[in-house]
Amino acid sequence: MAFLGSCILCLIPFSLLFGLCFSFANVSEFKLELSYKTLSPLDVPQQIIAVNGTFPGPVLNVTTNHLVNITVMNKLDEDLLITWAGLRMRRTFWQDGVLGTNCPIPPNRSWTYQFQVKDQIGSFFYFPSLNLQRSAGGFGSFIINNLPRVPPPFDTPYGDIVVFIGDWYKQSHKALRGALDNGTELGIPDGVLINGKGPYNETINVVPGKTYRIRVHNVGVSTCLNFSIQNHSLLLVETEGHYTARQYNSSFDIHVGQSYSFLVTMNHSANSSYYIVASPKFVNPNQYQNVIGVAILCYSNLKGNPACPLPIAPVPPNGVYNTSLVMELAIKQSMSIRQDFNANVSGPSPQGTFNYSLLNSTTERFILRSTQPSTIDGKLRATFNGISFENPDYPIRLADQFDKSKDVYNLDFPNATLPSGPPRSATSLINGTYNHSMEFILQNNDTVVLSFHMDGHSFFVLGMGLGEWTINSPKLYNMNDTIWRSTVQVFPGGWTAVLVYLDNVGVWNIRAENLDRWYLGQETYMRVVDPLVDNATVFASVPDNVLYCGAIENYKNPNSIAMGIGHPKLYLTLLMVFSVSILILC
Repeated sequence: MAFLGSCILCLIPFSLLFGLCFSFANVSEFKLELSYKTLSPLDVPQQIIAVNGTFPGPVLNVTTNHLVNITVMNKLDEDLLITWAGLRMRRTFWQDGVLGTNCPIPPNRSWTYQFQVKDQIGSFFYFPSLNLQRSAGGFGSFIINNLPRVPPPFDTPYGDIVVFIGDWYKQSHKALRGALDNGTELGIPDGVLINGKGPYNETINVVPGKTYRIRVHNVGVSTCLNFSIQNHSLLLVETEGHYTARQYNSSFDIHVGQSYSFLVTMNHSANSSYYIVASPKFVNPNQYQNVIGVAILCYSNLKGNPACPLPIAPVPPNGVYNTSLVMELAIKQSMSIRQDFNANVSGPSPQGTFNYSLLNSTTERFILRSTQPSTIDGKLRATFNGISFENPDYPIRLADQFDKSKDVYNLDFPNATLPSGPPRSATSLINGTYNHSMEFILQNNDTVVLSFHMDGHSFFVLGMGLGEWTINSPKLYNMNDTIWRSTVQVFPGGWTAVLVYLDNVGVWNIRAENLDRWYLGQETYMRVVDPLVDNATVFASVPDNVLYCGAIENYKNPNSIAMGIGHPKLYLTLLMVFSVSILILC
């Protein structure tokens, strides 16, 4: 009895310790059910994808460093994956929600994403990543809030408003997919939605004199949209998880996949309501004259009509929509987005303490060249460096796990010039090294504005220009205070240079965020390995709930334990280890 009592006494401090661990390891739980619903966003009944019965889906609100469990139920009639635009999930790429890292969730099945929103704050969104499904909906806002002890670098707004903008087709995502499969480009969209509604059907109510944080996400298919609120200034304060140096804008270009936060003060006349407008940019205005998103900003003490006339995107000189001057002005606005060096993000350190200019001397350079879609093996395909990505039979990391990497992918992605010979389809990956840096030159030789996105990381936007990038182009780079983000535009006939520090091991998707180009194969993956840990691409073993598909579909792994950073099972396992150790010591 004395032995037992001493052992119990020994365990008490450790029980208290782990009780504290669990109290600090806050877990946010969500359930998302994706299903079809018939709505009429553009006055024509069509099948959209709802989340928990709503379109757009619910806002997921979490706090930085929290653990997040999101159970996704697939009520569609096809496979599903949900991805998280801009989240830097540390060493947990298993939760990334794209085909190279996850097997899809079959119809009438559910799967739980488990990750930690580590050292991030800001405005993000979730959406279905497969087969153009985002063009039918399925998206919602994902907000990461600051810790209470780390307030944002501005006074707390009176309210927080999420605005989704995006071009929209009356055809279903399956019909759009069929068009691309048949070699037909999608053509001009039928309209622009604001919060899932067509022109004049969405009203946002505000209180006069109050300041609101308005988070705007472009979740469309392929169209850049110029966002404005009539007679109100947009004070830019954050983009994709990073605070910006403050700047006022009367309107702002938001490209596909991008997210921004603006502070807007409702300090205008209460004798009128105002238009919120999302106008197509860098397209032929004659062809897009009926493609515009309009919502109403309504002061709470008024029922009047909006002021006239309806504002539209800034009119280009001589009505020419894609001149060098127009794009140079757009580049100037984009490159004016700078870091707020004094802002604390998720901890006490200022945002600008990481000096990216010191990375340049040891940086590997990749040139990713986009061209117009072309025919490969009888199919319309889009490419980076002449290679159209072919999704593997099962995820890349599972191929490593089963020692079948040679059968699934090659680490032979060309780093500069187009390969000799015609364009081809291949599962070709970029090889990256943990704690090294890499510069990507995004050269757009296509005819449309492209959005470029990288999962698992943020990158510094060094510079943009028109024409071909040359060895003299770095003279134009901002090596002092450029913004850090995960999605950036590349203008047709131009280039964008970004610098990324590979501080996140794993297998990460790199893609065109334009849904048509992505579907046609304009993507690849970067395999970031740690040479100090046997070229590992992951910190932990395969999660116990991982899905299997393809040639390994029938494999089961009930004994594997997800030991990701911050995962609750880590605490349970450590508790068992310490308990056994104490028993032995006792």
